[in-house]
Amino acid sequence: MLEKVDLTMKMEKSEYKAKMTALKLQMGKLQRQCKEMGLPIMIVFEGFDAAGKGMQIGKLIQSLDPRGFEVFTVKEETKEEAMHPFLWRFWTKTPQRGRMAVYDGSWYIKVLSDRFEKKMRESEIENCYRSICSFEKQITEDGTLLIKLFLDIDQKEQKKRFDKLMESKDTAWRVTKADLKKNEKYDQYQEMIEEMLQRTDTEYAPWTIVEATDRRYATVKIYTVITQMLTAGIDNRRREIARETAAEVIREAEKEASENRSLIDGATKGFQESVLAKVDLSLCCDRKTYRKKLKEYQKKIEKLHGELYQKRIPVVIGFEGWDAAGKGGAIKRLTEKMDARGYVVNPTAAPNDLEKAHHYLWRFWKNMPKDGHIAIFDRTWYGRVMVERIEGFCTQEEWKRAYKEINDMEKDLADAGAVVLKFWMQIDKKEQEKRFRQRQENPEKQWKITEEDWRNREKWEQYEEAVNEMLIRTSTEYAPWIVVEGNDKYYARLKVLETVIDALEKRISKK
Repeated sequence: MLEKVDLTMKMEKSEYKAKMTALKLQMGKLQRQCKEMGLPIMIVFEGFDAAGKGMQIGKLIQSLDPRGFEVFTVKEETKEEAMHPFLWRFWTKTPQRGRMAVYDGSWYIKVLSDRFEKKMRESEIENCYRSICSFEKQITEDGTLLIKLFLDIDQKEQKKRFDKLMESKDTAWRVTKADLKKNEKYDQYQEMIEEMLQRTDTEYAPWTIVEATDRRYATVKIYTVITQMLTAGIDNRRREIARETAAEVIREAEKEASENRSLIDGATKGFQESVLAKVDLSLCCDRKTYRKKLKEYQKKIEKLHGELYQKRIPVVIGFEGWDAAGKGGAIKRLTEKMDARGYVVNPTAAPNDLEKAHHYLWRFWKNMPKDGHIAIFDRTWYGRVMVERIEGFCTQEEWKRAYKEINDMEKDLADAGAVVLKFWMQIDKKEQEKRFRQRQENPEKQWKITEEDWRNREKWEQYEEAVNEMLIRTSTEYAPWIVVEGNDKYYARLKVLETVIDALEKRISKK
């Protein structure tokens, strides 16, 4: 892509002033429209060092309401960031709907500077590109407008700008040894950039090359491209709103139809017969054996937890299951002997307004553990393909694409060294009713049972279909589902503990 760029492009001052007057007014107007329509914007500035990214960001934000944007400067990872999957720090910086995030550098640091400086192995490159493309596809499919700009200058111009900066002690600090090395090996670095542009120039997140030798020309081009893309994004959002309004009527009809069991097709029944129907819920454990094994397993968990911390291995454990299936009890026994400083249990409820204003995975990415720590989720991101699917809180297109989005997220966690385990706590309908009634009759446990729990029982078959499909589509080698036979609580708790112990021991032995 870069070989076709004409870096001699220039613009006279008079033409620059005339164009910028109109572009600045348009930029402010478009920002207000994006806010009104709830359109999230991400603008990425990448480019050669000294190409003017910082200066161009400064020019851009002069036309924006400072209450509606945030600028992020991406440099080397902090210690905290380095202890998470590399996309964690970018997921946590994605804007909520109606706001704008501007990035001076971005997630591309991994395949550019880090790769050039050999801070990552070449064997990691493929996974890194997969993660980047998956990230960009997920946020754009969720409605974010992603604008990617690459500022291009040649080797001679870069050296000239470095020399000028180094002439003054006030600016010399801005030129590092790494910068000079990239200029010295400009062709080698350019090859990496070319590969990056080609592999990540997609329909949903295209690159715009900005000829940055002449600063006036570059500024006008950046403004022009951003205003054009914002205009197109607003037009698309208007059409989406119109479609969503019409789709709401259709969803209500589909929801009603889906509750009619006669509409279940043979393919879906095939899912039902393939997983949950085969679970042996008669498995049980006597009280004496349970107490003995519980003590033994918890002692092992306590020891393994310390080893995880020493070896800096992160662990993600998700619990899903029927209401009253024993998730809370299993989590309590799992964590009882752990060091409380080294784990967090994240209960997942309906998303709040801030969480709704982001991609649905945002709130889970925020709570992923750093190296050596454990994150336990009492209900998880799988709500997208269960409750949100069944209750019509998302579109069919959204929950269908969620399978891949979730698999990609879990792959990112595993690639970063995390142990990822997911438990489905399985009980039958009769056992659930028994437990519901026990809760209702016990004053200390009445808070655990709600009218919604009883209503959900009426949709048991629909949830069963969704669960079976979820288990099949998202159980992977790197993030397996473990179905726990839960009619007997003792058996279920021991199986969870035994499974976690086995997974942690295997992982620690490989470290």
